[in-house]
Amino acid sequence: MDRIPILKMGHFLLVTIQVDMYDRLALNLENDLINAVQAHESKGVLIDISAVSIVDSFMGRIIGNIATMSKIMDAQTVVVGMQPAVAITLVELGLPLAGVYTALNVEKGMELLQQKITEEAEFDIGEAEEDDDQPE
Repeated sequence: MDRIPILKMGHFLLVTIQVDMYDRLALNLENDLINAVQAHESKGVLIDISAVSIVDSFMGRIIGNIATMSKIMDAQTVVVGMQPAVAITLVELGLPLAGVYTALNVEKGMELLQQKITEEAEFDIGEAEEDDDQPE
């Protein structure tokens, strides 16, 4: 398998990793996801890693990279289903996954993505209103 399927659900992209990740597959996922964010103008990326029992530093960096690139392209990233051993490994490797939100499952992850998008929209509206109030 050279690609992991990416599903579009409204303004979100959903990825379920159900296989052991090797370097080429992880790099393909990173590239495919960022291209999909742009192609679909997605506002959120949800990555389900509930079937992943082991994460190495490379895979941790890929998840962090996806979140950073997605944020630059105006999309939030939520990782769901992280097993305790994976969380422990990421902390021990010193990979805090900055910019990555987490949730226990897909349902809670989708709620979190929707919440983040709503917060951003409200912030953008408030910022636009402040600009309108500025004297010329």
